[in-house]
Amino acid sequence: MSIDATDPPGVQVCSLKRDTPQPVPANSPYTVVRFPFGSAESTDRFSMHQVNQPDGYVVTDWDSDDRSGLIWPSTAGWGVLYAMIQWEAGNYDELRDQFVRDPLGLTPAPGDTTGTEHRPPSPGMQCWTKQWGIFVDPAVPLALRVTHDDGVARSVVLAEFKLVVHRSA
Repeated sequence: MSIDATDPPGVQVCSLKRDTPQPVPANSPYTVVRFPFGSAESTDRFSMHQVNQPDGYVVTDWDSDDRSGLIWPSTAGWGVLYAMIQWEAGNYDELRDQFVRDPLGLTPAPGDTTGTEHRPPSPGMQCWTKQWGIFVDPAVPLALRVTHDDGVARSVVLAEFKLVVHRSA
């Protein structure tokens, strides 16, 4: 991992928010949480979440394309990932969430999961926050994934996904 000396000092932040429901199928494999682009984003000053992705792919429908869930780090460094996930009320025994490097197999580097949590439900709506630190690389996109074990499809009703990159020596 090399640090680009032309990078601005300080941390680089990408903050995404989804405030429309995203259905997740019953007993499904992990599902990438998708996020809107442009003015619907919280902030993306360092171009880590773009319709025109670094590998040349263009996202045409953010709500149906898993690539809209990718953050491509703007620089190499120590990344702190944050997530906030709110599920609709349901008949869950367990809810699961995780961060993942290269969830769609787009790079030669093998994708891997990190910060995986399996949670029992709480009464009513299911609301959680989490954070996890990892080394990040601009060539390896990151995503937030979720799943549940209810017998019917359930929706994530609100989600946020954030990356803060600290330059490292």
